[in-house]
Amino acid sequence: MLEVQHLSCGYGQRTVLQDVSLQLHSGELMCLLGPNGVGKTTLFKTLLGLLPARSGNILLEGKATRHWSRKEFAQRVGYVPQAHTPPFPFQVQDVVAMGRVAHLGVFSAPKTPDLLIAEQALETLGITHLAKASYTEISGGERQLVLIARALAQQPKLLVMDEPTSNLDYGNQLKVMAHVRQIAEEQNIGILLTTHYPNHALLYGTQVLALDRNLGYRLGSPADVITEDYLQHTYQVAVEIHEISRRDGHATRLCIPGY
Repeated sequence: MLEVQHLSCGYGQRTVLQDVSLQLHSGELMCLLGPNGVGKTTLFKTLLGLLPARSGNILLEGKATRHWSRKEFAQRVGYVPQAHTPPFPFQVQDVVAMGRVAHLGVFSAPKTPDLLIAEQALETLGITHLAKASYTEISGGERQLVLIARALAQQPKLLVMDEPTSNLDYGNQLKVMAHVRQIAEEQNIGILLTTHYPNHALLYGTQVLALDRNLGYRLGSPADVITEDYLQHTYQVAVEIHEISRRDGHATRLCIPGY
């Protein structure tokens, strides 16, 4: 679905990432890990067409995205920022309906089918009760779910999420990540998200793209990529990774501080 071939990206004469190749299929959740300053934002901006690639190709559904119009791109790729505060106190249902803009003509307003799609997006995230609420007056966790609902209303093939749990409390982090994984599986959408929490990738990811400080990267399953060696080398901290048994009988791996 999304294929990146030998991509190099950066600003001006400075190369930030070099020779990155990956594939993300429908229904998969790829977590992008790495310390500050290694190029996560640069990679996102390049994938979204906000920065030109220095070399390499970005393909979606087998077609190079550099040839697409902005409208054609927006019909297939949804984006969820870290935070968003609109200049006016729109109702939540109106914010979500804005996700239909890419499918409308110039000066067109959302019609009944568009509003039904927006309503379904709210229902998917379990926030239908917020439809009439002012977007500026709901909690941070609820606001993040609204942004995800807006992106779902685009009906994208690929969803790009920039630290969707940033500034959220523990409970809202778990709720947002659970919804994200559910969306990938049930909506059959490929999702690429950044996170600073290795446990998010271990618990919810199907793939991990881990950037390091030397323009390099690791790509693979969470268990293969998120190792004690990688975390200690990349973040310069002592960590331990343990496998635990859950109450439902399934095993999971978690990262904890070492001593």
